[in-house]
Amino acid sequence: MQNDNIRAALYMMAGSSAFAANDTFLKLLGSELGMFQILVLRGIIVSAVFGLMVWHARVVFADLTRTDRYFLLVRSAAEAFAAFFFIKALFNMPLANVTAILQVVPLAVALAAYIVLKEPLGWRRLSAILIGFAGVMLIVQPGTGAFTVASVNALACVAMVTLRDLSTRMMAVKVPSSLVALTTALGVMLFGVVGSAFESWVMPSRIAWLWLGGTVVFSCFGYYLIILAMRVGEMSFAAPFRYASLLAALLLGWFVLGEWPDNLTLAGSAVVVATGVFALYRERQVQMQIRAAQTG
Repeated sequence: MQNDNIRAALYMMAGSSAFAANDTFLKLLGSELGMFQILVLRGIIVSAVFGLMVWHARVVFADLTRTDRYFLLVRSAAEAFAAFFFIKALFNMPLANVTAILQVVPLAVALAAYIVLKEPLGWRRLSAILIGFAGVMLIVQPGTGAFTVASVNALACVAMVTLRDLSTRMMAVKVPSSLVALTTALGVMLFGVVGSAFESWVMPSRIAWLWLGGTVVFSCFGYYLIILAMRVGEMSFAAPFRYASLLAALLLGWFVLGEWPDNLTLAGSAVVVATGVFALYRERQVQMQIRAAQTG
């Protein structure tokens, strides 16, 4: 099991870093193409990939219950708006800042699950969540010149991702992951199609096609590696290693984009990561106690 956990941690770090690379390509692509055109072009390719997976697995949307279909549609809509707010933020603030703000998502999901689903949440994890949100305030710095519309977009993205993950939890476990991925990709693509009616399209240059290919390759690579991480080892062990994406974003932002966050952002990022790791650690401890009580 220990070797499996080590492999799971390595997969999680590689997968999270792949998403940071995807975001870097997206930001580069923003200098050439409009946001909605990016969503459409990227959505066509990603939908085709996941469509092949669904076809191979012989999964049918109509076979789902009405409740699961509802939550699947809610998840797709939430992902579409999350993509919109994320790209708006990414195009107007440093990569590391956006990535750092999004690291609070697991804490936000835990709090939402506590409020909506009545999942247990001890005072230690609740305190960590509140401190983590304080760390986000250090990053966005409300009331200062650093707080912009891009900061609001990043926070809105956190809200949409939280809704997405909450709706995922409310779906039956038997709903195939490939179908979830396909409907999500289609939802984002259709959202881009509607938005592109108000945006001028341009013919991508050769370098733009290369960057677009980079977003597809690294996003698919990231999904695949994180799925491997969840299947190979214990998720509670591997989950904290998702914060490798922040380190990757810092390095890619520095070397590729010429960006470096200010000291308050770095301090806030450290707070968010520390509280996130602590919350995951406490959740692992609680689960171990529950299993010990059940076996005892």
